[in-house]
Amino acid sequence: MRKIDLRILPMLALMYLMAFLDRVNIGNANVFGLSEELGLSGVQYNVALCIFFIPYILFEIPSNVLLKIMKPHVFLSGCMFMFGMVTFAQGFVTSYSGLIATRFFLGFFETGIFPGCFYLLAMWYKRDESQKRFTFFFLSTVLAGAFGGLLASAIGKMDGHAGKNAWRWIFIIEGAATAAIAILGYFLVTDFPEDAKWLTPLEKEWVKAKLKKDVGASGKEKKSVTIKDLKVIFTDYKFIICALMYFGFLIPAYGYAYFAPTIIKGWKYDNIETQLRTVPVWAVAFVFSMIIAYFSDRSQHRFLYLVFPVMLGIIGFIILLTVHDNIKVQYFALFLALMGTFGPTPICICWFSTNLAGHKRRAVGSAFQIAFGNLGGIVATFLFLTKDAPRYTNGYSVCLAALVLSILCATAYWYGIRKENALREAGKAGVVPENDDDDVGDTHRDFRYMH
Repeated sequence: MRKIDLRILPMLALMYLMAFLDRVNIGNANVFGLSEELGLSGVQYNVALCIFFIPYILFEIPSNVLLKIMKPHVFLSGCMFMFGMVTFAQGFVTSYSGLIATRFFLGFFETGIFPGCFYLLAMWYKRDESQKRFTFFFLSTVLAGAFGGLLASAIGKMDGHAGKNAWRWIFIIEGAATAAIAILGYFLVTDFPEDAKWLTPLEKEWVKAKLKKDVGASGKEKKSVTIKDLKVIFTDYKFIICALMYFGFLIPAYGYAYFAPTIIKGWKYDNIETQLRTVPVWAVAFVFSMIIAYFSDRSQHRFLYLVFPVMLGIIGFIILLTVHDNIKVQYFALFLALMGTFGPTPICICWFSTNLAGHKRRAVGSAFQIAFGNLGGIVATFLFLTKDAPRYTNGYSVCLAALVLSILCATAYWYGIRKENALREAGKAGVVPENDDDDVGDTHRDFRYMH
C-alpha cells in the first residue's frame, strides 16, 4: 500500500494544489490592485469570478468520459498545462474583457482535473482505506490557501518590478510553475492499475482483486459510458442528495477562498499582513481535516465525522454574523468556519464516490456531484460584495444556510442507505444480475453501503 501511496498521491495532490491556487490568488491579486488597474466597478470583479464556473460545470461529465478514452497521464497533464498557460496569460490582461476571456478558459481547462483525479484514486483504493487518501488529495486545496498567502506576501514585494504591478506577477509566476509541473506530471502520473509499469504482475492482480471484492470491477473496462447511462442521475435519489450536499459545502469553501483576503483586510491590516494572516487559518484546517479523515477510515464510518465539523462551521459563521467589534474573536471564528467547511467536504465526496460501484455509475456519479456542486461557486462569487463591507451579513448568512443544507442532505443520505442495506439483508431490495458480466454496480443485492 505504501508503494501505491508514494506513486499515486503526491503528483495528483501537487497538480490540484496548483490548480486551486487560482481561487486563492485571484483574491490576493485583487487586494494588490487588480480591480483598480483594470478599472473594474460594481460587480464586474464578481462576474469575472463567476464566468470561470460556466465551462467548469458544463464539461465536467464529458471530461470523465474523455478520461476513459485517453490515458489519465495524457489527459490530466494536458489540461493542467493549458491551465498554466492561461494563468500565465492572465498576468498580461489590460481590460475587463481580457480578464473575462482568461477566466472562461481557466474553467474550461480545469474542468477535467478534479473529477479526473478523484475518479483515478477510486480505481486504486478500497472504501475503508480511501478517506484519508481522498482527504489528503482534496486538502491540497487547503495547502494551496496557505502557500498562496505566503506566495502573495513575497510577490507583493515585487510591486513595480519590470514595470508590472504585484498582482500581475502572482499570475505570471504561478502560471509558469503550473505549466512546468504539468510537464512533470506527463511522466509521473500513473494510469489504471493494469497500466502501472512499476507494479509486478502479481501486484496488479492483487490491486484488481481487492477492489473487485470491495466494490466490483475496477480499472479501464472496455464498456463505455453512453447517454443512456446518464438517466441514473434522475432515477436514483442518492445522486441528487449528494450533489446538493456538496453544493452546500462549496458555497462557504469558495466564499472563503475568493474573499478571505478582502475580509481580513477590512479589519484594517495592510496588504502583506493580510496575506500572512490567511496562512494559519488554512494550516489549522489542514491538520484538523486529516485527523477527522484518519478516524473516519479507522472506524469505517462517515456520517458522524461529517456532521461534527459542520457544527463547528455553523458556530463560526454565527459568531461572524453577531460579533463586529472584536477582531480576535472574529479571527478565531474564521478558524471554526474553515475547519467546518473543508473538514467535511472531502468526506462528502469520498462517501458518495466510494459507495458507487461499477465504472459507469462511478464515472457519472462523481462527475455529476462535482459539476452540480460547483454551482455553489457561482453563488459564492456574489456573496461578499463591496457594498456589504465590513460586516458582510448577506455573505455569512448564506454560508450558514448552506452548511445547514449540507447537514440535512447528509442525514437524508445516511438514513436512505441504512434503509437500503437493511432491505438487502432481508432480500427485499437490490438487483440480482443474470450473469457475472452485467454491470449493475452498487445496485447489486450483495453490495452494502458504508454509512
